[in-house]
Amino acid sequence: MKKLSPLWLGVGAVVLFGCIIASSLIGIYNELVQKDQDVQNNWAQVENQLQRRADLIPNLVETVKGFAAQEKTIIADITSARAALSGAGTPAEAAAANDALSGALGRLLVVVENYPDLKSDQTFIRLMDELAGTENRIATARMDYNEMVTDYNKAIRIFPRNFIAGMFGFDAAEYFEVSDADKQNPEVDFNTGGGSSTQPATSAP
Repeated sequence: MKKLSPLWLGVGAVVLFGCIIASSLIGIYNELVQKDQDVQNNWAQVENQLQRRADLIPNLVETVKGFAAQEKTIIADITSARAALSGAGTPAEAAAANDALSGALGRLLVVVENYPDLKSDQTFIRLMDELAGTENRIATARMDYNEMVTDYNKAIRIFPRNFIAGMFGFDAAEYFEVSDADKQNPEVDFNTGGGSSTQPATSAP
């Protein structure tokens, strides 16, 4: 049996080594694609809940106008924050708009004490309950999204994935952060018999 020359053995070894490297690189690339897709999918869930919250605002504003039209500043703040939230293009913009909306809604809960009819209106109570539920879902979706971002951002910084990430444009993803004030979401019980009670409910970090 004819023996292979050292040259062909060397060529074969190089080809085999190249195939191993290529297979490894393809595997890393596919892994990063999957992690990037996980981030995008989780962000879509956050956006869905943010949009759900924004969709409740017009009815809330109209309800407030029916009882407290003179509270023009708060109504304008809520409307402006809602527009910013609907137009947000990045997690940072969405977080800022969401914080602004939370702040405006918090101010509304303070002034509503001056309007017993608004405070006891069933439409207002229902809308505020729906907003509170949506805020809880936003907190859950935000936590899931940020976990995916952490996993992805770690992956693109670890050798040798960082080289593949740099070659194919896998940039770090943004976290969806909230202010410290927004982590304490008031739960308001509009009780027409004994007034309203407010208790802080800590959202997910």
